[in-house]
This record gives sequence, structure tokens and C-alpha cells, in this order.
Amino acid sequence: MTRPLNIVWFKRDLRVADHRPLVEAAHFAAESVGELQRALAALGQPLCIVVGDAVAVFRDIHKRYGVAGLWSHEETGNGWTYARDLAVAEWARENGVPWHEPRQFGVIRRLRSRNGWARAWDRAMAEPITAPPRALQPIPGDWPTHIPTVSDLGLASDPCPYRQPGGRVAALATLDSFLGERGRDYRFQMSSPVTAFDACSRVSPHLTWGTLSMREVAQATAKRMQAISHLNDRASRNWRASLNSFKGRQHWHCHFMQKLEDEPRLEFENLHRSYDGMRPEIADPQRLQAWCAGETGFPFVDACMRALHQHGWLNFRMRAMLMSFASYQLWLPWRASGLHLARQFVDYEPGIHWSQVQMQSGTTGINTMRVYNPVKQGIDQDPAGAFVRAYVPELDAVPDAFIHEPWRWPSAGSMRYPQPIVSHAEAAKAARDALYARRRGSGHQEAARQIAAKHGSRKAGIPMTGRKTKAQPKVPDVSQLTLDL
Repeated sequence: MTRPLNIVWFKRDLRVADHRPLVEAAHFAAESVGELQRALAALGQPLCIVVGDAVAVFRDIHKRYGVAGLWSHEETGNGWTYARDLAVAEWARENGVPWHEPRQFGVIRRLRSRNGWARAWDRAMAEPITAPPRALQPIPGDWPTHIPTVSDLGLASDPCPYRQPGGRVAALATLDSFLGERGRDYRFQMSSPVTAFDACSRVSPHLTWGTLSMREVAQATAKRMQAISHLNDRASRNWRASLNSFKGRQHWHCHFMQKLEDEPRLEFENLHRSYDGMRPEIADPQRLQAWCAGETGFPFVDACMRALHQHGWLNFRMRAMLMSFASYQLWLPWRASGLHLARQFVDYEPGIHWSQVQMQSGTTGINTMRVYNPVKQGIDQDPAGAFVRAYVPELDAVPDAFIHEPWRWPSAGSMRYPQPIVSHAEAAKAARDALYARRRGSGHQEAARQIAAKHGSRKAGIPMTGRKTKAQPKVPDVSQLTLDL
């Protein structure tokens, strides 16, 4: 080895298409790089997989070979990934290793103001897709390529029998099927779990793990919208309405990630500090366990939780209901319930997750308080109880009229299903009273104004073509939106 290495650090960007660090690293070492190819497997240099502390791994490589540069996308992650990256940055500075971090999403690091953020997102998503390199010079040595198993890493088994398959091929097929077939009634079918598993795009796991880039999704959506823009039949009108909704949710995806980027503490602390001490610091173990297991005695809540366990995915409205029920009716601290959900979601994205956890728990200080009625939600979203019966088989014998309130069924004593863990109406009233008392406190309004100025949404106005367009209508209250990707 006569030259030091350029390390491409794959994090949550597991693709070769639209992967700027990979391409920029390849061109940086132009003498060593051949012509571009389309797939990493054909590049001539397999992915090297080294398990260990990031700094220790890079230090060892630098000692053995020398490191000319480190390349990775910017990441808005958990507290521990943030701490890891700070340690890597310090190591890189101490060793004179340049660390190049292009942006992957619409998140802007060290953002000073939200003004113009939506336009910046549109410009970034309209940039050309970065083609993958066609060839890389193999590096000598016996580098590990084995992908560790659960047992290799000392982790407990966590089966999810119906999760989506991963990988680039599955990602492209999922996006294509949504834009070409499944997405026509997305706008109208995203809210109910009865229809959402098919009607939603289901690309969120692929965005989380980077088998698709947001730029690819945004441009594919724009291309599909352009293709049907001249059609005026009913199906095309439905498509346009649904694709407009889908496009809006792409913006919201990065909008919420930007909140965590700007204020990392919201993973651990109430965004609005007036709510400190309102809920207990330690969760009631019986209530938390019942909620986590899907055994609260509320059929629709329990069906949603059990479906999540089996699929690793749930539509946004039902995620919001689960979190709202935990935070309001069960009065659990949002950090405890949020951790459980984070561990269930295959598409767990920290910025979106913790922003939404706080929003659904009423601790942002700027969003409408939304306390979901678990019975009404079941009646509205699953009127015949088909979804409930699919995931809570203990209720198979319960008539439709009682499926969402089985405790009212005259034969309820024959069920092997728990009684409601709380009176949902009384618990919801107590929660509202507690939150409104905090909102009426001195200093709440001013702090809320500052939070809104820092994290509030702004208008978008640039189409994917990059041409100017008429001003878009004011974005509605984010508390009324969903993030079903």
C-alpha cells in the first residue's frame, strides 16, 4: 500500500445511487478510480465491515494504512450518535484527517433561522441525482466483509415476522408500486389501519436506512405528477390530490428532523420547560407493561400495538393515538413510552420520532393538544372490527356492536381479555386539566413564542423544476398533519 486510504463511512445511507460521499471520495482519489459503475457489488471493492467503537476502528486503520480522508453524510441522530460523531470529529482534527459530510436530507446544520427553509429544501431536492461510481480500485489486505448476526453482536432476538424486506431492489419496487398503483387513494385511506398498510407509500424504512434518498423520492413524485397533470378524469384527480399530500409529507419529514438538529435536548427534555415535573419521572410499571404488550383492555389500542410488533410499521394516525393514550390516559412519561415505540419501528427516524412524541404528549407548548378517544377512534377507523379481530383474537366471539367496548357485552365474563386499565374519559379530563393549568402559568406564552420562532414551519414556493411559481397557500397547523411515508 503506497497511498493512504479514503474511508467512506456508511451510516444510514445504504445505497450507491445518490450517495455523494461515495462519489466524491472516488474522485478525490482520481488516480485510483476507474470509470463509474452502477452498483457497489460491481465496483471491485466489497464493503468492509468492522465492528467496534468508531474512533478505535479509525485509529487502527490510520495506524496501519494512513487515512487521507473520511467521507460520510451528515446525520441527525440519537444522543449517542451525536456523541460518537463529536468524538470522531475530535480524532479527525487531532490527526489531520479531513472529514467531508455532504447533506443527505433537507436538514441544514447550524441553521440560524427557519426563514427560507422550505425553499432551500425544494432547491436541494431538485438537484441532479448523483450517479454511483462505476469502479473502485480494490484495497489489499484481508478486510472483513461478514455482516454480523444478532448473536454475533450479543443482542436479544427480536422477531418481526411481517416486516418489509430491506435493500435497494425492494425500495425501488415499493416506490414504483405506490406511484403507479397503490397511491391513488392515499389521501383518503392513510388514516385507517384497515387500508393504510397498502395505501401508504411504505418508503419510510427505506428513507430511514438510506436505501432510497429523499431526492429520489421527491423527483419521482414530481415526475409522476407531471405525467398526469393534463388528465382530468376522476382517477387522475384522485391521484393529484394524493400525490400533493405525499409531496407535503416529504417536506414535513425533514421539517421535524430539523427540530432535533437544532435542539438535540428534545430527545430527553420537554421542549417547553413549563411542563417539567408534570408527569412522574418513573413510569408506572403495570401501566407501561400493559400498554407495551397490547393488553390495556381497549381493543383498538391493543390491536394497533400488536400490529406494530408484527410489522414494525403502523400508519401515523395510529402511532399518534398510541402515544397520546400513553401520555394522557395512562399519564406515562413520554420518554419511557417513546423508547418502546422507537424500538418497534423499522422506520425509526430520531428527529421525526422525538418531535412527534413530544407533540402527542402536549409538551411542545405550541401545538394543539390532541387527546384521542380510543373507543371513538376504533369506531371511526375500524367500524366492523376487522382490524381488531385480526390482532386481538381473544375478541373473535364479541358481536360487532360491542367490539370496541367489549366490557359492555352481556357475556363479557367469558372473554380472556383484560378489563379497561383506566376510565379513558376521566383520565383524559384529568390530563387536560393538568396541561391547561401549565399553559395558564406565567411565562408560558413568551416561551412558546420563542419556540415557535425557532421551530415553526415556513412556506414553500419552488417547484421541482427550479422555476419560480406562485406563492403556495399557508401551511396548515402541523398538529393536524400526518407523516405517512
